[in-house]
Amino acid sequence: MTVITRFAPSPTGYLHIGGARTALFNWLYSRHHKGKVLLRIEDTDRQRSTQAAIDAIIDGLSWLGLDFDAPPVFQFARAPRHAEVARSLLDKGRAYYCYCTPDELQAMRDKAKAEGKPMRYDGRWRDRNPSEAPPGVAPVIRLKAPQSGETLVKDQVQGEVRVANEQLDDMVLLRSDGTPTYMLSVVVDDHDMAITHVIRGDDHLTNTFRQVQLYQALDWSIPSFAHIPLIHGPDGAKLSKRHGALGVDAYRDLGYLPEALRNYLLRLGWAHGDDEIISTEQAIEWFDLDAVGRSPARFDFARLDNLNGHYLRLAENGRLADLVLPRIEKRLGRAADAESKRRLLAGMAGLKERAKTLEQLADSAVFYFKPRPLALEPKASALLTSPTRAALGALLNRFEGLPEWNAPALEAAARAYALEAGIKLGDVAQPLRAALTGQTTSPPIFEVAEVLGRTETLARIKDIAA
Repeated sequence: MTVITRFAPSPTGYLHIGGARTALFNWLYSRHHKGKVLLRIEDTDRQRSTQAAIDAIIDGLSWLGLDFDAPPVFQFARAPRHAEVARSLLDKGRAYYCYCTPDELQAMRDKAKAEGKPMRYDGRWRDRNPSEAPPGVAPVIRLKAPQSGETLVKDQVQGEVRVANEQLDDMVLLRSDGTPTYMLSVVVDDHDMAITHVIRGDDHLTNTFRQVQLYQALDWSIPSFAHIPLIHGPDGAKLSKRHGALGVDAYRDLGYLPEALRNYLLRLGWAHGDDEIISTEQAIEWFDLDAVGRSPARFDFARLDNLNGHYLRLAENGRLADLVLPRIEKRLGRAADAESKRRLLAGMAGLKERAKTLEQLADSAVFYFKPRPLALEPKASALLTSPTRAALGALLNRFEGLPEWNAPALEAAARAYALEAGIKLGDVAQPLRAALTGQTTSPPIFEVAEVLGRTETLARIKDIAA
């Protein structure tokens, strides 16, 4: 059997973080088993589905590095096929026309509410002859569901889950206007797409009982189900925007790398021993459903930041420079010149060591782009007293005479000056950092001076030195 999974988002908004994890788990499971993963856009809610949301979902999946083995299937376009299946159940006597009026349905809701029970259709048209139908009422088609016994789901994450059939009513398959319901569309599409494994959030588990009944009524093979726990915030509450319930596009904007987010989402509810850093290749090799936990995973930005910092340090410098440059230009409000771009690339090895996001990387690199005289941060300005400005003037003279311009030569010159002046290296290095960057933190300052080059370094010191 070829494993075939699917990711089936509704295009009513962005690709949220829980959906991204579901997509990842489906993708990894199919890749691990050398199967296929398909994308289905469940756009049957025509009022809420938008092209912008479809584009955002596809863009988010692409950025995350998840590819699919066929073009997307659009559910709405398959509505005639869904209706055809509903009518085939009528022909087999496994579904029926229901002519309940809106008032009758409302009375059932009111009665259930008064009794503190969930709304259940009472089956009044289950065995009645359509000839008794009231005039002017367009019927719906309902499934003739089993009324006794139980429905069993053998879930690969949740284990065996059962529900008494008397707790389920005869669900609507086709509305009175001829449009199919979500329950019908999902089952027909999964069958026609030959889906073997349905991996989705455990909030769908209650739907699964009804869908299993529909598979049985159609005499179709039932796929294997795996309902993964939802993601909660660090406080254990339902994930909200303050916890990180954002779209994948927001994580991109916040400066996370796709490989870091993949690794982080993988570890939300799945484990491989104590491994935290897991490459995509390792994930494909190791991933299976038996390691998915049953408890809700907890989202933790600090862990994501640390993981992203790891992947930043591994990333190729040219790639990071390309990703960071637009963020820096946005801060500057202008395009960068060629020399500033050169500095960014040359200085990336030192810059990326301390950053945890591309936004932090942009903040730490912007001093390479700023024109003279540099605007100084308050803490940097406080370092530039009369004595330290004089020390910078003396250091300037030594730097000007250096035959070679590199970090070791610059550091040796500064050490020699500090020794002669009877001060610590830091007493001159920190004022030098303030003069060259306008900040009190930066990559190693002699590396910074090498990246800036002789002309720019000397000019920035002259702007400050006494």
